Amino acid sequence: MGTAIVTGLSLALLLSACGGKSDSGDEPGFRPPQKVAALGPFVGECGHLTDDEVRDLGGLGTLTTVFKNSTGCNWQAGGISSSSVTFASYRGSPIDREKAWVASVGRTPDTIDVGGKKGFQALDPSNAVCDLAVQLDDDFFEWSISYGVFSSGNLGNPCDRTRKMAELTVQRLG
Repeated sequence: MGTAIVTGLSLALLLSACGGKSDSGDEPGFRPPQKVAALGPFVGECGHLTDDEVRDLGGLGTLTTVFKNSTGCNWQAGGISSSSVTFASYRGSPIDREKAWVASVGRTPDTIDVGGKKGFQALDPSNAVCDLAVQLDDDFFEWSISYGVFSSGNLGNPCDRTRKMAELTVQRLG
């Protein structure tokens, strides 16, 4: 008799867990509407900067283009842990996520304005890396400079250099 009661209760619990009303998250009336990101202005290949402009503004000497594609570009100065410049464009991506990541690696983001566009810049404690991002509607772009592990330390604030690049990108928006 005890076995029948335990079996009956187990079966009732199993059936109640499998059947019944669906989870409220599955009902169409409870889902927030999806947001469709509006495309911001076209930032061009490599933020509309030429390789020569990146070399000159970056002040890092000879730079080699490592890659260029529809979303980003990277230039390196001679090997692993050397100086580098990176440009990235993010469509429909929240700038606050990038800001949080930058903060998580020890760079304190400061709010900035570049050509009337809001953004942030973040300098690492060693003054050797700067990330600078600018919001463009639902998009943003980012310039980053790293002086590298073996830099001489006399290159100045890398945020001054990324800012000049960002200013040109904003001026040349299409």
